[in-house]
Amino acid sequence: MMKTRSGEQLILGATLFAALGWVASKQVIQTMPAYGFIGLRFLLAGIVLLPLCYKDLRRTQPVTLLKALLVGSVLGVALLIWIYSISISENLAEGAFIMSLAMLFAPLLAWPLYKQKPKRSFWMALPIAIVGMGLLSLTASWQLATSQLLFLISALLLSFHFNLNKQLTQYLKSLPLVCIQLFSIGLVGIVVSFFTEQWSTSFVDSHTLLWFGISVLFATSLRYVLQTQGQKKVSTANASVIMILEPVWTLLLAMVIFGEQLEPQKMLGCGFILLSLFMYRRWEQKLAMVQVSS
Repeated sequence: MMKTRSGEQLILGATLFAALGWVASKQVIQTMPAYGFIGLRFLLAGIVLLPLCYKDLRRTQPVTLLKALLVGSVLGVALLIWIYSISISENLAEGAFIMSLAMLFAPLLAWPLYKQKPKRSFWMALPIAIVGMGLLSLTASWQLATSQLLFLISALLLSFHFNLNKQLTQYLKSLPLVCIQLFSIGLVGIVVSFFTEQWSTSFVDSHTLLWFGISVLFATSLRYVLQTQGQKKVSTANASVIMILEPVWTLLLAMVIFGEQLEPQKMLGCGFILLSLFMYRRWEQKLAMVQVSS
């Protein structure tokens, strides 16, 4: 019981640091090139984690390392779309709730990838999520804003990465896998930044450096360590339910730091998305219990 409780607390901390990453990213890219920020952030985060898994990495087959780097590059592309979406979005919380749908998209993509048909819980939760997205995007012309569409594409790529990554966990421990992929994301960001962005020293001020440090140490390195350690101590289902809290923390932080306000309709849409994720995990747990008992 104590082990489970400590694991839940670790994952809860990871969701808080993940939400802090949304705020830190928004602050940093006001003066720093967005793709370059992603590149430096994840490269440095990988360096921070490297001493913790260096021995495991040395024992890993080169072909496995290459696969991990390639899968990490998928996540890198998703995060570049995500950071661009943040740069043009007026509401961080709205984006956070859309991105949280990645967990719901994952079983849908597993269908064509691995011939794993989504369970009944997915089909039950999907209409609730669709209602939520409809409320977020419903305007006089009923169309998705550019930032909403890009957040949605990023969420789809995240769910694609989740499926690919799940296969890699059979060959690599969690921490070295995370470390390799942090380096991969960093390299993708640096390369794209080199060809598309102009750098200057104007972003080197104490305010930007403070938020950059927070994004590297807390929102990336410490967040993944807490999440990895926490997932070892609790079931996947419990971990998933706790991680649903990330957009909620993002909403609260955005309201406090940026003074963001969501219209009642959009707040209701976020609520439906949150409900769909929560019910999906609850129905998943119930189905698993039924299968075990039978």
